[in-house]
Amino acid sequence: MIKKDELLRIFSVQLRNVLSRLNMNYGNLQEIRLRINAPLMVVYENREYFVSMKYELTDCIQDAFMITKNEIRETMEYISNYSLYAFEDEIRQGFITIQGGHRVGIAGKVILEDNRIKSIKHISFINVRLSHQVKGCADLVVPYMVNEDRKNIFHTLIISPPRCGKTTLLRDIIRHLSNGEGIESGITVGVVDERSEIAACYMGIPQNELGIRTDILDCCPKADGMMMLIRSMSPQIIAVDEIGSREDIEAIEYVINCGCKLIATVHGSSIDDIKNKPILGKLVREKTFERYIVMDNRKNIGCIEEIYDARGTLLYKDNF
Repeated sequence: MIKKDELLRIFSVQLRNVLSRLNMNYGNLQEIRLRINAPLMVVYENREYFVSMKYELTDCIQDAFMITKNEIRETMEYISNYSLYAFEDEIRQGFITIQGGHRVGIAGKVILEDNRIKSIKHISFINVRLSHQVKGCADLVVPYMVNEDRKNIFHTLIISPPRCGKTTLLRDIIRHLSNGEGIESGITVGVVDERSEIAACYMGIPQNELGIRTDILDCCPKADGMMMLIRSMSPQIIAVDEIGSREDIEAIEYVINCGCKLIATVHGSSIDDIKNKPILGKLVREKTFERYIVMDNRKNIGCIEEIYDARGTLLYKDNF
């Protein structure tokens, strides 16, 4: 459940006033976008809207509330508690995680040092992505991920286009398995949360519930994090979001060779789509993953369209 007052206090006073008077369910709000000298925009129920001066969602840009340099400056002051320096590491990665687990993406002038990103200044673009924890959304898929004796799981890849709820699903799968729901007993899970989206740690404390047997590496590159967890935390499962690089694939092979199970997500529309990707295709062709969960948002966010096994046999299909 999104705490409206907790969320709104990160915005400038004027934006706070506008957003607080909108007639909408904050549980269905996905993004709030601020761009300097551009209209205030939100993504609500998977659709983009402008926010009007009459405190309404609209498709008419002429009525939209316009974002000024002052709104950006004041909002960043509230987000950082008047100390951007304290968030230097996060800013270097292009986002700040705030209380409630929401992620604030930022863009502006990138400062380089020794050909590496040192910081971002003249911040002129802000995207607040709201964290949604939907307990129970994995109830359908977990039985397909668990083997016959319910003592272990299959290597699983979640395939999903953007904004379909794949991270929300991954989060609930982790919670299920860590707490021992839908399986004989709880399993130790290691999570590499590169962009603070899965656990949404704030000051080191997870804002989302990932279960009692879950260990989290926050803001850590996936490939490095998978290796670190294997060596230090003895996980039975490793969970990561949005794999794709060559380094990710090498780390995945290492994890699997160590006898650890893997749950991962990837952007895509189907198994064939992933198979055609130059790096990820190797994992599909070699049948590395034993279960494929394909998501879609044509009906609603979080819709499980199909589930397949390693051979491509259809195990489940949404017929609605």
